Amino acid sequence: MTDAHRVLQCLERETGPNPTQSVIWLHGLGADGHDFEPLVPALGMTTPTRFIFPHAPVRPVTINGGMAMRAWYDILTPALVRLEDDAGILESEQMISDLIKRENERGVVSGNIVLAGFSQGCAMTLHTGLRYPERLAGLIGLSGYLPLADRAAPHWAQANQPTPIFLAHGTHDPVVALERGQSTQQLLMSHGYSVDWHTYPMPHSVCPEEVHDIAQFLQSVLH
Repeated sequence: MTDAHRVLQCLERETGPNPTQSVIWLHGLGADGHDFEPLVPALGMTTPTRFIFPHAPVRPVTINGGMAMRAWYDILTPALVRLEDDAGILESEQMISDLIKRENERGVVSGNIVLAGFSQGCAMTLHTGLRYPERLAGLIGLSGYLPLADRAAPHWAQANQPTPIFLAHGTHDPVVALERGQSTQQLLMSHGYSVDWHTYPMPHSVCPEEVHDIAQFLQSVLH
């Protein structure tokens, strides 16, 4: 069994009894698991699905004056990738991997699990999903980027090379520049990944058109 102390606190919503598939959805900096919970009905899942919304650990965040808040890793500079919190990223990778393993223990195979995330949660979705040693159903990255990008590829697992990836970004995002999302898309495609890329006329947020596209993606990778 997974060590209990490594399992993050989570909110869960099930769309029907005895779910056979799961979506693990990671929030952004300073938010918590409640952030995306209201989207579940709009995603229209027809097969019973367990949505898991973990709360990131509380930690000081350098860019916010050292204020403690929920964060998957520290943000050290406004440039995001000029100097990165390797240790925090790797620690959160392990905790997210433990959530996947817990779903396996509850009867959901890795191939029926989608990792999704917004902003910092997107970063952790891509970082963890691409390295995960068992094939996942899909990855959804919203308004984010791939962390540790300049040295990521050697750590990617062959099992998730064919995994479908949905990436989306706002064209007016003042927090994570559109170019950061575009460079992630281009890097992944250059390594042969299948990337479904979307942009929307919005800031650092989510819009109804995006939710509709996410729903279509989920229904295409989960059956």
